[in-house]
Amino acid sequence: MQLKIMPKKKCLSAGRVPLILFLCQMISALEVPLDPKLLEDLVQPPTITQQSPKDYIIDPRENIVIQCEAKGKPPPSFSWTRNGTHFDIDKDPLVTMKPGSGTLIINIMSEGKAETYEGVYQCTARNERGAAISNNIVIRPSRSPLWTKEKLEPMILRNGQPLVLPCRPPIGLPPPIIFWMDNSFQRLPQSERVSQGLNGDLYFSNVLPEDTREDYICYARFNHTQTIQQKQPISVKVISAKSSRERPPTFLTPEGNASNKEELRGNVLSLECIAEGLPTPIIYWIKEDGILPINRTFYRNFKKTLQIIHVSEADSGNYQCIAKNALGAIHHTISVTVKAAPYWIMAPQNLVLSPGEDGTLICRANGNPKPRISWLTNGVPIEIAPDDPSRKIDGDTIIFSNVQERSSAVYQCNASNEYGYLLANAFVNVLAEPPRILTSANTLYQVIANRPALLDCAFFGSPLPTIEWFKGAKGSALHEDIYVLHENGTLEIPVAQKDSTGTYTCVARNKLGMAKNEVHLEIKDPTRIIKQPEYAIVQRGSTVSFECKVKHDQTLVPTVMWLKDNGELPSDERFTFEKEQLVVADVSDDDGGTYTCVANTTLDSVSASAVLSVVAPTPTPAPIYDVPNPPFDLELTNQLDKSVQLSWTPGNDNNSPITKFIIEYEDAMHQAGLWHYQAEVSGTQTTAQLKLSPYVNYSFRVMAVNGIGRSLPSQASEQYLTKAAEPDTNPTAVEGLGSEPDNLVITWKPLNGFESNGPGLQYKVSWRQKDGDDEWTSVFVANVSKYIVSGTPTFVPYLIKVQALNDAGFAPEPAVVMGHSGEDLPMVAPGNVRVNVVNSTLAEVHWDPVPLKSIRGHLQGYRIYYWKAQNSSKRNRRHIEKKILTFQGSKTHGMLPGLEPFSHYTLNVRVVNGKGEGPASPDKVFNTPEGVPSAPSSLKIVNPTLDSLTLEWDPPSHPNGILTEYTLKYQPINSTHELGPLVDLKIPANKTRWTLKNLNVSTRYKFYFYAQTSAGSGSQITEEAVTTVDEGKMAGILPPDVGAGKAMASRQVDIATQGWFIGLMCAVALLILILLIVCFIRRNKGGKYPVKEKEDAHADPEIQPMKEDDGTFGEYSDAEDHKPLKKGSRTPSDRTVKKEDSDDSLVDYGEGVNGQFNEDGSFIGQYSGKKEKEPAEGNESSEAPSPVNAMNSFV
Repeated sequence: MQLKIMPKKKCLSAGRVPLILFLCQMISALEVPLDPKLLEDLVQPPTITQQSPKDYIIDPRENIVIQCEAKGKPPPSFSWTRNGTHFDIDKDPLVTMKPGSGTLIINIMSEGKAETYEGVYQCTARNERGAAISNNIVIRPSRSPLWTKEKLEPMILRNGQPLVLPCRPPIGLPPPIIFWMDNSFQRLPQSERVSQGLNGDLYFSNVLPEDTREDYICYARFNHTQTIQQKQPISVKVISAKSSRERPPTFLTPEGNASNKEELRGNVLSLECIAEGLPTPIIYWIKEDGILPINRTFYRNFKKTLQIIHVSEADSGNYQCIAKNALGAIHHTISVTVKAAPYWIMAPQNLVLSPGEDGTLICRANGNPKPRISWLTNGVPIEIAPDDPSRKIDGDTIIFSNVQERSSAVYQCNASNEYGYLLANAFVNVLAEPPRILTSANTLYQVIANRPALLDCAFFGSPLPTIEWFKGAKGSALHEDIYVLHENGTLEIPVAQKDSTGTYTCVARNKLGMAKNEVHLEIKDPTRIIKQPEYAIVQRGSTVSFECKVKHDQTLVPTVMWLKDNGELPSDERFTFEKEQLVVADVSDDDGGTYTCVANTTLDSVSASAVLSVVAPTPTPAPIYDVPNPPFDLELTNQLDKSVQLSWTPGNDNNSPITKFIIEYEDAMHQAGLWHYQAEVSGTQTTAQLKLSPYVNYSFRVMAVNGIGRSLPSQASEQYLTKAAEPDTNPTAVEGLGSEPDNLVITWKPLNGFESNGPGLQYKVSWRQKDGDDEWTSVFVANVSKYIVSGTPTFVPYLIKVQALNDAGFAPEPAVVMGHSGEDLPMVAPGNVRVNVVNSTLAEVHWDPVPLKSIRGHLQGYRIYYWKAQNSSKRNRRHIEKKILTFQGSKTHGMLPGLEPFSHYTLNVRVVNGKGEGPASPDKVFNTPEGVPSAPSSLKIVNPTLDSLTLEWDPPSHPNGILTEYTLKYQPINSTHELGPLVDLKIPANKTRWTLKNLNVSTRYKFYFYAQTSAGSGSQITEEAVTTVDEGKMAGILPPDVGAGKAMASRQVDIATQGWFIGLMCAVALLILILLIVCFIRRNKGGKYPVKEKEDAHADPEIQPMKEDDGTFGEYSDAEDHKPLKKGSRTPSDRTVKKEDSDDSLVDYGEGVNGQFNEDGSFIGQYSGKKEKEPAEGNESSEAPSPVNAMNSFV
């Protein structure tokens, strides 16, 4: 029998002696069962079972039906009031009441108007035990009025302006649903720019030309009457403008910066913000004093509407909507207040009492504002109702004492505030009824073993009876650890066993009498298929059989049926059922599929399936070798406290002999679903004697092993629960460590459920100081893994032990471990701190250890704090950076690496334990000696002349001491890139500029420069530079040599230095230049090229032959092919003439050879598009004649 298990409520003694099981129910919770025989005899006050809603909007085209249904014994009579006075239905021919009911039917379809019957109605149901009343039912007919006629002028506005199209629908009952459509009844598209507000108006943040139309129509749909009303169409014309001026957002609704909103608890809170602006604003929402509820917040109408469902008082607060576009943002704050109509905290419940008993009716409601509670009895205010000495009113509670049958009545509780009311009926029914058992006598329950058994005992009585169960004719009482008693009197046996079979007696008692009933329980063995059908592959035309061997309870008659593909077998004589086999003869392809054996009894059903595959005839295959089939038919016998015998039937060995069986167990009580190794026996055995542990709910399974491998596990055996015993072991990993200076935290790894050996697992935790004569202090704790001992001295060794125990006894004496109470910060600083400076970057620190008692914890090491003294300017800019080094253990010295030379350092030392650091030792000051300096920060060559160069530099960024001098070494580089003799020059340390004179003319020099302290020489910096002639002497003669990157000086100082020769050459050059210019003008029709302006616009590389990025000199390459210099090109990054710089390019004058000139001082390609190798000597001129080359050929 399949029974539903109800929630249980234990009401049993803590002892283990035989108990009487009592039903534990509150008197006020007594319900009269809906048993027909019982209901015929019991009287009961009226109860309203069905009524119309409080606010009842009716359709004026249909009859009015006002519902009022009630039950009671005897059946109640009904009456009505209308607008607070008696409503005599007999005097109105249109009003009738349904027979046996209080429901009114008002026939207005034949005649009469619905408006005539508007009003407030209330129904009363009355019998000899009292009167119940309905809510006040407000009847109102629905209304769907027409729009008022109005003349709507066309709206004309410019592109980008805002627009609001008013709807202003007629006021209906209930309010209509608003939507906008066109003449074709197509909904108007809405977006972030165009949307409908909660009031029905259509808002445009900015209009576009495509918004022009003559049929903007607002519709109002009245759902109650299924009618739709239409407003006059509105015409909108948008005039296109060349450009619309953008503007920041402003709100179309609501107005101003703030507004208020009030909503009732449980409703949907809707907040709306619609803004205009160009571009279209985006709306955001926040709650100023909190966050929006995640699961109740929704955004509607393109985030212009914020909705919060199931709103409560906690949702009150300030909500802010923010409208934002590219030109700005504005916000509007809505202050929300959530009020609440009354709602129940505890509604009054029906009360069934017996004479002389006590009881209470409680009516508690809440709301905002707080509702007022008032009581009525039988529909009359309790203040004017007949007095009853058994009742006393205390606010929201009516207290009954020593009630009598005349105290029966129906009480009404009314909780009301300005937002609504609640009305509840609750009767007090005083009954004097002896116990009755409603369950049929001698009911037989049959249950499969190891399943729950539920024995019914439905009862009634007043006073409420107590229930007790007995088993057997001798009336042996039942025990708590096996049985569960439900509130409805049902007895549950969670795991029914064979010995649960027998007769059970249910006894119900109260002070008026006693009743009893006997039921019978039989436990049956489960039905099992011990030989299942197996997968088969057969050839077409052959015969196949499926075996299905069923084991069942001897008192049950099983029926075995076969299914194919979950349907009936084909109606074909080829299918026959012989004993325990299904035989299929002359197999065809259609016979392939899944065959299922189903074994049914009246109590259970089992099934097993196998697949049949049909193949074409083939030669006889070789034997198939596979792992064994699982064992089956497991059975437990010889069940003792610590052993059991397990037997099984082997499965098919699949052509490989079984060598052994492996037995596993599951503990369903502590580790359900996990299987553990138990034992293994040889392949010839089919039984095993198994050793068991106490208080374990065992299940076993068996696996067979052959030469191929291990079988699948068998089905689990029946469960076997062993008796409890004391624990065999104690907890492991016992430790004692303090978390605070005055405590000791004892921890351990608790026993698992399997190791507990019984219920009521606890631990005895004991401790005492190691170095004292104190007795052991012990406490008993529940199954936890930690205990904290408070009030201990700081860091004292303790002896600790933890012993397990359960309801059966103690585990063996546990081992003793040592721990320590909590640590505290060390009290003493290390003394005698000494510093030995090893070199300019390394120092060694020594200190004396602190006394062990002052450490007050586990010594972890010593920690050195050290820092470099800062000058006043640096201290103003940042905090002093302290460095920390920790030395583990009891070391009393350590090295400080990475110090800065010539620096002033301060350090102190602290001892460290597990709690933290102790006080610092007095600061110790030491200085590091000088070191070698870093390289000078920069080196620049400025003001090159014919025979001198000026060097400027910045001192080293890290002098690491006091600078004593600078060393400058330099050597010339000849035209073949060979280095000349090296000159060594000492420069005072206070200099940052030095001029070298009497240098070779137009010669490249390489410089090596470094600083020195008393510790030695620092790193060097190198640079190169070239001597050159003064720019003023060459102005107008030589163009700037910006392409080659080398400064070359003319060496022609013989006849060319004579005045008459210079004048002659100037005249000849001027003449040739004029001729060539005339020739080029006639040939190319080009304009003049402003050479002087170009020279002014571009820096002369001969004056400063340095790299573009950092101004340093490059290095020469040793290669003979005159490759470019290693450190960057001397060519400017922009080597082309931009068209906007000049209309005429020198390339035009160069006849397509990139405007390059030779190395004899002529132009070499500032405006060239590519880079050429430098010639070793003066090359010939370009293919086309150049005015500058022509002039130089005469020099």
